[in-house]
Amino acid sequence: MISYDLNNQTAIITGGGQGIGLAIAARLVASGARVSLWDIDAKVLAAAKAKLGEAASVVVVDVADCDAVAAAAASVAKSHGGIEILVHSAGIAGKNAPLDEYDPDEWRRVIDIDLNGTFYVNRAVVPYMKASNYGRIVNIASIAGKEGNPNASAYAAAKGGVIAMTKALGKELAKHDIAVNAITPATAKTRILDELKPEFIDYMLSRIPRGRFLEVDEAASMVGWLVSRENSFTTASVFDLSGGRATY
Repeated sequence: MISYDLNNQTAIITGGGQGIGLAIAARLVASGARVSLWDIDAKVLAAAKAKLGEAASVVVVDVADCDAVAAAAASVAKSHGGIEILVHSAGIAGKNAPLDEYDPDEWRRVIDIDLNGTFYVNRAVVPYMKASNYGRIVNIASIAGKEGNPNASAYAAAKGGVIAMTKALGKELAKHDIAVNAITPATAKTRILDELKPEFIDYMLSRIPRGRFLEVDEAASMVGWLVSRENSFTTASVFDLSGGRATY
């Protein structure tokens, strides 16, 4: 495993109690970072902290609650003396249905968590990075945000928005030593699959030229470089983790 020097740096990882977020947290801890894991599920956070040890702290927070997100960021910055890294991984898949049959309430739920939540978390953390003129942000988007997936219009729209927002924010912060990038994973074997119909999971696998799902440690490896000082120039960019599926 390649290790980057993240000693004395504090990382917030949303959705950090499980899946890709937890794998990234483990990689950053192994590189010397302190991690604050945010999740809405207290039980998965407790299990994640037990796995990661003293380098990890946990915050139960709903990323769709703007005020709660701001308060959580302020608490982390106060207790750790700043925030150097943000990895925003929290999100949901939402239900599968054709757009003309999609429940408007479900649409709003997916957009509120996946897109608005990304805005709230980035908005809360950026001022602390500006104050120290340093930061690394990685937003977890999706291949669905590039290509769209049939019967998943809300998720695709939200993740497309995450990509566009990341590019805009990266340009806004380009004069600072703050890098803002996104990754676009194909499907990984995480709990998010529990929300999806088996035929939809089969469809997504069939679209990956590698012929398998993403391993969470593969995502952690890419993010490890993106949040390090080694990534001193690249910003407002999108990094593919689709196993060859991406069309751009």
